[in-house]
Amino acid sequence: MKPIDLAVPGVQGLTPYVPGKPIGELERELGLSQIVKLASNENPLGPSPLALAAATRVLSQLHLYPDGGGFELKSALARKLGVAADQITLGNGSNDVLELVARAFLSPNVSAVFSAHAFAVYPIVTQAAGARAVVAAAHDGSRGPQYGHDLSAMAKAVGSDTRVVFIANPNNPTGTYLQHAELKKFLVGLPDHVIAVVDEAYFEYVSKPDYPNALSWLSELPNLVVTRTFSKAYGLAGLRVGYAVSQPEIADLLNRVRQPFNVNIPALEAARAALDDEGHLANTALLNDAGLAWLAEQLTERNMRVIPSVGNFITFDVGRAAGPVYEALLREGVIVRPVANYGLPNHLRVTVGTEEENRRFLDALDRVCIA
Repeated sequence: MKPIDLAVPGVQGLTPYVPGKPIGELERELGLSQIVKLASNENPLGPSPLALAAATRVLSQLHLYPDGGGFELKSALARKLGVAADQITLGNGSNDVLELVARAFLSPNVSAVFSAHAFAVYPIVTQAAGARAVVAAAHDGSRGPQYGHDLSAMAKAVGSDTRVVFIANPNNPTGTYLQHAELKKFLVGLPDHVIAVVDEAYFEYVSKPDYPNALSWLSELPNLVVTRTFSKAYGLAGLRVGYAVSQPEIADLLNRVRQPFNVNIPALEAARAALDDEGHLANTALLNDAGLAWLAEQLTERNMRVIPSVGNFITFDVGRAAGPVYEALLREGVIVRPVANYGLPNHLRVTVGTEEENRRFLDALDRVCIA
């Protein structure tokens, strides 16, 4: 009997998550240098100096296990967010807490609901748990932003066996977002046998006045789980720190399936320090706002249809199969992200970089498209 035959059914048919191509891999493959990576929605300013200093200070403690409960970071987050520490579950990135939700609430006899074109981790954790994935059609552009979550379709997809609904706000890879009133109405209308996960990985980038802070609804929505990360705006993707905020009863369940010591010592310290550097976060948002607007304008001038985004990335239609364009950009030393696995075979996603990186991307795109 082959090893795959011994695996549980959900894992047998699982397609692993494919991350953005690392710089080192492209260097090895093509022998290039001075590569620009705009594939993984990382912060081009890097981490806060306070976070770097904090991580460096604890390197001599690497022979010790970290605080398994993350007391100091959870206390800092509780103060920052206005919640209780026992409402917080720490994760090895927010991907980790999404998996904890699946492990705690999904099984082969239940289902999870999420939108088409939504974050790839939702179907992965659902299938790994053996649960049934119910994918609601996204907006076609007639009643809401094209490719964005259609909450009416999602509400209709919820059934008696639904245990989790995943909502990305804003969504990756489309960059679309749900407004305060529509999302609140949807969440209030969910039956009490459903856990609602609102994934706010890009929360710190959004400045729209009608964009909601889902944490404000926790007191009235007992089945709500809000997930966030230090990987994006805080620039700590390499250290892997994320968290969920929920009612204490849900946090207790998530912590029952959480691996011990899932966040390491430098990550705990860097994340805690990053919370104090409001200036770095503000500079990150300013750089992103300017770069996002400029990239959207430049791509539109090149007759490439963009999906309006409020994240730190923009997804655009190249007007043909995007795979060859992606490969050609790699040969130019520019890494972006193909999103055919999200049902968008003609689109590429590019992270907002520094002004120099953005120009380098556009120059390479011009060369590729002319060729």
